[in-house]
Amino acid sequence: MLALIKLSPVLVLGILMRLGLDILLAAPLAMVYAILIGMIFAHVRFNDLMDAAIENLKHILVVFLILQMAYAVATCFMETGVAAEIITIALSLGLTAKLVAAVALIVTAILSIATGTSWGTFAACAPIFLWLNHIVGGSIVLTISAIAGGSCFGDNIGLISDTTVVSSSLQGVVITDRVRHQGVWSFLCLICGVAAFYFAAVNMGLPDTVGNANEAIAQIPSSVWDALQEKRPAAVTLLKQVQAGGLSWYMVIPLIAVLVLAGMGVNTLICLGSGILGSLICGYFAGTVTDIMKFLEMVQSSFADAGSWVIVMMLWIGAFGGVMRRMDAFDAIAALVMKCVHNVKQLMFANGLLCLVGNAALADEMAQIVTMSPIIKDLTERNVKGDPKAMYKLALRNATFADAMGVFGSQLIPWHVYLAFFIGIAYAVYPVSESTVSVTDIILHNYLAWIAVLSMLILTVTGLDRFIPLFRLPSEPEVQLIKE
Repeated sequence: MLALIKLSPVLVLGILMRLGLDILLAAPLAMVYAILIGMIFAHVRFNDLMDAAIENLKHILVVFLILQMAYAVATCFMETGVAAEIITIALSLGLTAKLVAAVALIVTAILSIATGTSWGTFAACAPIFLWLNHIVGGSIVLTISAIAGGSCFGDNIGLISDTTVVSSSLQGVVITDRVRHQGVWSFLCLICGVAAFYFAAVNMGLPDTVGNANEAIAQIPSSVWDALQEKRPAAVTLLKQVQAGGLSWYMVIPLIAVLVLAGMGVNTLICLGSGILGSLICGYFAGTVTDIMKFLEMVQSSFADAGSWVIVMMLWIGAFGGVMRRMDAFDAIAALVMKCVHNVKQLMFANGLLCLVGNAALADEMAQIVTMSPIIKDLTERNVKGDPKAMYKLALRNATFADAMGVFGSQLIPWHVYLAFFIGIAYAVYPVSESTVSVTDIILHNYLAWIAVLSMLILTVTGLDRFIPLFRLPSEPEVQLIKE
């Protein structure tokens, strides 16, 4: 009974969010409740609980600096023409109804890596691909599912994604190490996803009519333009640049620079800084940057945006997690997991399931990452013995679990905020879809999400991850399970 009472703040947080409260309100309320539980039932002093909350925040302070840089890179890429050129190159080959969903998956995957935002990627690409799909006679369900899956791809592996940054930081791993660890697996999932969307389109007997982006953008209603201008001005700039035929090939250099430096293991801040500098230089030659001071003001504005909702939310959730850990609220979960597992692979598999269940309970991927990451970290560190190198690999997998089960898992949870956002945008930019597409349809046809979630869990528990370069986890006797 005491164990259930200690866990009840997590339930309260989940209920408040399911009732529609924003996490900026739900988290403080849940934290106040957790403090009361800690004082009354765990007999922990108020000052000790607050010290634990502040101590927990120390682990994510560096994340705030990285997030500001990430938001700046995302804005620079969308405003200067880097993102538009990526889309233009992908569309230049000409699309048919059989290809539109598969190509939408590729483009959104690349763009989400470049911008670090799944929501922004979906908002920017939905108007193009949904109306292009309309022109060529494709499947609206397949196309929306492809855009949703691809938009989340960069959230799981992109250097400038907030979920990548936070999940890596909470496990104490270097982001570039994490990207290398899961890189081959991620792109194998993407390839399989592209193939799945293509064969699904072929199986539906879709036509081979060719369309183009200009016609698709021209058919976007003025009301949609107004909505995008109000909610996501960068998406309007991006669409107009794509409509104009893109800019110059060299606008992809900033993205290439970020990816190459990341692959070389360069510090994350330097990688992000190269993206900002590269977009400034290339934008100057392309004519999208005419005033350096205005460019710097745009970067400053991005820093301010990064310091609003996301960082404040992380502060409250981080403090909440610290209070929960101080009163040993998760010991019951740890004990239950340890009763069910018999080796390290099974423990890591359980960690993945915990993240997926936490995401379903909280209906918010960032809340799940910040709440569940300390749990799986403690489970691993307290119950597994191995050399530092082996333990670091387990930490890399835990970071990938928290992120993947957050962003890809969100695609498979009907009540999740991600799906609500994607459906809302789809209905707004392509009203025809309102009567033809449901949440269930998106879940069933989001092949990339299914492939990512299931493959990671299966590869982990079976040990088949050893066949994927850099993805193999250490196993007995390299690491040994110690049941406390």
